[in-house]
Amino acid sequence: MADGVKPHFQRLWPTLFMSLELPGAESANPVLAQFLLDQEAGAEGLTVRYLEQDLFREQHPAVGWLRQCCEKAVLDYAAEAGLDYRPDADLQAWVNINRRGDYHNLHNHPHSWLSGTYYVAVPDQAEARRHRTDLNPGEISFFDPRGQANMNAVRGDGQFDPEYRRLPKPGELFLWPSFLHHLVHPNLMDEPRVSVSFNAVLRRKVL
Repeated sequence: MADGVKPHFQRLWPTLFMSLELPGAESANPVLAQFLLDQEAGAEGLTVRYLEQDLFREQHPAVGWLRQCCEKAVLDYAAEAGLDYRPDADLQAWVNINRRGDYHNLHNHPHSWLSGTYYVAVPDQAEARRHRTDLNPGEISFFDPRGQANMNAVRGDGQFDPEYRRLPKPGELFLWPSFLHHLVHPNLMDEPRVSVSFNAVLRRKVL
């Protein structure tokens, strides 16, 4: 290679993941948690009936605060992704309450553009009883959407590990492409793990 000639690198087909600690979460979360737990008490199987819910239509101050934060997060994500227009998206949200032993199987969110979760209450799992060393209670795992892409990766390569796992903190918001497969590991504490998940569904696609 001739001196002074520099190669040009591109990272093709990246998966953009966003995390954000919401301002005001410390005061909003106790109010929001109580409201969501009251919702669960009045509706059997609330967490698994997510398609029936539209939480962001609730006229509650804490829900309204969260809706505005999620709308802003979607716009920030779109800007980082390089969109030069404002996406016309509708946000549909639902309640997740995981009690001891509860988890979410591997899944993605069809027919949506982006998906996200806001964490209202996340129990400290440090004191959880574990009979295996490979348990990751309360954490969420995301998986490389390109099947077997890591088979020829070498250590240090960003493609080496096909799983990205995090233990969320109360007040954190995660946002990712809806095609991304993910799962939630079991909650091993008596306190409920409370979160709000949502999909951003495009009303009008721009091609």
